[in-house]
Amino acid sequence: MIQILEFAVLVIVVSASGVMAPGPLFAANISYGLRDGVKSGIKMAIGHTIVEFPLVILLGIGVFSLEIFPEFRILISIFGAITLFAFAFMQIKTVLQKKEDIISNPKQGPLVTGIALSALNPFFIIWWLTIGFKLISDAMLIWAFTGILIVFVMHIWMDFVWLGGISFLASKSSKIISNRNYKALMIVLSLMLVYFGITFLVDIVP
Repeated sequence: MIQILEFAVLVIVVSASGVMAPGPLFAANISYGLRDGVKSGIKMAIGHTIVEFPLVILLGIGVFSLEIFPEFRILISIFGAITLFAFAFMQIKTVLQKKEDIISNPKQGPLVTGIALSALNPFFIIWWLTIGFKLISDAMLIWAFTGILIVFVMHIWMDFVWLGGISFLASKSSKIISNRNYKALMIVLSLMLVYFGITFLVDIVP
């Protein structure tokens, strides 16, 4: 019991570096939270889980490796940047076209967004291929293949709490900001996505 508690603390502390790091998922989560509240954060976390769970399993059984497919990071970075640019464009277009209350009428679903911004985020993938892989390896040395599930369970609840909590706080702030300020905030969040897309591309330049 002491061993698993010590490992749980390790996973939580290390996972915080990935879960709470500012990124495209965080920015998109705020924009959805402003409109749909905590349920959008939960849906985004579910989308994130759909990508994360099979990735963790593949890492645990040794199927997924950058050594096997060295071009993987470059491809993910390019497709990820394109996705962020497209998502930002759609958000800005939606904000500028709406003349009434745009807060209650989102066009893109948070579940699909959670999947896309996770699967096409090179920093998320690299985190699991490096830091996350070390946690999985350590767990498997102690609990064999059960260690894969132990790491995943100890990690994933943080995604739900973090994304759900941020979207909840965003929904509360949406009730005290004007429609004009909301539009400005959405444009800022969209520009953040553009910035992250640029960093994806810059990161692969030799």
